[in-house]
Amino acid sequence: MASNKELADFLAGIERRAFKQTLYTVRDEEAALDIVQDAMIKLAEKYGDKPATELPLLFQRILRNTALDYCRRQKIRNTYVSLFSSFNSNEDEDSFDFLETFPVETHTAALQSSETQLEQAQVLRLIEDEIQKLPPRQREAFLMRYWEEMDVAETAAAMGCSEGSVKTHCSRATQSLAQALQAKGITL
Repeated sequence: MASNKELADFLAGIERRAFKQTLYTVRDEEAALDIVQDAMIKLAEKYGDKPATELPLLFQRILRNTALDYCRRQKIRNTYVSLFSSFNSNEDEDSFDFLETFPVETHTAALQSSETQLEQAQVLRLIEDEIQKLPPRQREAFLMRYWEEMDVAETAAAMGCSEGSVKTHCSRATQSLAQALQAKGITL
């Protein structure tokens, strides 16, 4: 059974990554914050008595389901809005900049030249843009495996699919990213 401190430490440690992962999914900063907060509350209320080792997978599943629920609600709302209104509610979404939200936190950043920093920021922006273009399941598998550093079994459990599907999604995502970045002249 996880203690209150273990639960609080887990939530504090996962907060930032969960936000960025959710932001890739819903592409709305405020909605991503709400989804992460809701997922954290659900984990604490319903699964706070589970062992600390089970918390990461439970949280990933709750976060994923909460984000999917949000996307379903948005789809229904957008359908009704488009039927009964000519207003476009997505005009401001393109103005969000990930790099402004997550500043570089390394102590070596101050030692780098501004040219190197600009170059790295541009490459990071291109990579993030290409990750956003991936199909949802590929993006989800890619972020869990390589960002969250979950193994294949954990990712499969969190996504609710087989390990083979996770491997396929990750392989396709990395191939797509590599091709897109090579087309832009970026080799990593």
